[in-house]
Amino acid sequence: MSKSLKLFLGISYLLMLFIFLYFIFVFVEVTRLDDFGYYKELQIKLENINSKNFFINLFIFFIFCIIWISLLGFGSPLLLISGILFGKWVGTLVSVFSISIGALLLYMIAEFFFKDLINNLLKKKFYRYINFFKKNEFNYFLAFRLTGGLGIPFGLQNVLPVVFKIKKMNYFLASFFGFIPMFFIWNTIGAGLNEYIKQAENFSFFSLLMSKEIFLPIILFIILILISITIKKKIFND
Repeated sequence: MSKSLKLFLGISYLLMLFIFLYFIFVFVEVTRLDDFGYYKELQIKLENINSKNFFINLFIFFIFCIIWISLLGFGSPLLLISGILFGKWVGTLVSVFSISIGALLLYMIAEFFFKDLINNLLKKKFYRYINFFKKNEFNYFLAFRLTGGLGIPFGLQNVLPVVFKIKKMNYFLASFFGFIPMFFIWNTIGAGLNEYIKQAENFSFFSLLMSKEIFLPIILFIILILISITIKKKIFND
């Protein structure tokens, strides 16, 4: 990989991070983060913005997610934000599509530019899984996604399949369907936070936790984690 390419990718990532943080700090008054009334004000502003420019905001968020994930950005905050902004159903749909596309782009970039480097760094460590993926790469990569990537950081999850030489269509479809359960839960929590802020007069962590908009998704999250551990032990562990 040339130095100019490294420089371009590094600058691109930093630029995206700067834009992301800039809009956060422009929109959010950091000194009022301990004031629950401030969150109610933000919630009203966000609803007004979305009601006027819903599809434009949806498109901007969609494009941002693709670029962010393709530049090794983290995914979890995006899921909460999409739930807050667009609700659990639309938020899940837009985040699943955009993050799946972003992950595929990252995989293609990694395969084209960094294949030798990734193989040198990771092939030995994950050698025992190569035979699994050769048997049925779609099913095993789907299981990999459903288990949260075996606890591997999200950016690394997206480039690791270079070692297994997974077909791009299988990569995208397994990611898309594998993301849905966890993404829906995170978006539901985001939508629940939005609803709680709208209805509550004062903040109480206990009342937040016990509200059905938050409590039920957390229960689903725990169940999904237990299922993921079971799948991991059954399929990927010796």
